[in-house]
Amino acid sequence: MVVREMFDNELKNLHQKLIHMSQLSIERLSESVDALANHDVALASKIKEADAEINKLEEEINDAVILTIARQQPVATDLRRLMVLVKIAGDMERVGDYAVNIAKETERIGSQEHLTQLPKIQEMKDKTVSILRLTLDAFIAEDVEQAQTIAKLDDEIDKMYGELIRDLLGSGVSSPDQLPQITQLAFICRYLERSADHATNMAEQLLYLRKGKHIDLN
Repeated sequence: MVVREMFDNELKNLHQKLIHMSQLSIERLSESVDALANHDVALASKIKEADAEINKLEEEINDAVILTIARQQPVATDLRRLMVLVKIAGDMERVGDYAVNIAKETERIGSQEHLTQLPKIQEMKDKTVSILRLTLDAFIAEDVEQAQTIAKLDDEIDKMYGELIRDLLGSGVSSPDQLPQITQLAFICRYLERSADHATNMAEQLLYLRKGKHIDLN
């Protein structure tokens, strides 16, 4: 097998591993809010345990990239592609971490009756998962036009986040006995908002890959 074929095969395997890791992270994030809505502490525990697989995949991607660079000494374009893989893997690992954080808040809330903001949080989760999936699809297809729409979708999530926090703070004034859950739900909203930010980071990496320059979508 010639050197270029070997490199292309290694790159293909890295892409597949990153896509698998990304899908796992997005699924865990979605499940974490489902666990919250259903008071499913058992699912929350499984989400925490499953994070080890996501972390392992990120480590494998990072190690494989280093090994590929050492063995193949890629040219500038190929090197850029490898570095983008590392950065996106880091973004998706953080999304997996946010899923774990939401699972922990779910365990703390336990069987408490949810506050009225829960449906809005579920809507925010749906939008966040949607933007992450769109970004992953854009990366797979290397669709620059779709990548450039991600920032507008992220703005919608930022707006939802602001509205939810104001609403939760208002509940704290009228129902101070609910402050522990209000705090926990506020953290969950923050984790969803940060996950959407990582989608924007991924879109920026795709633009860097295709255009060779850094573009700030924010």
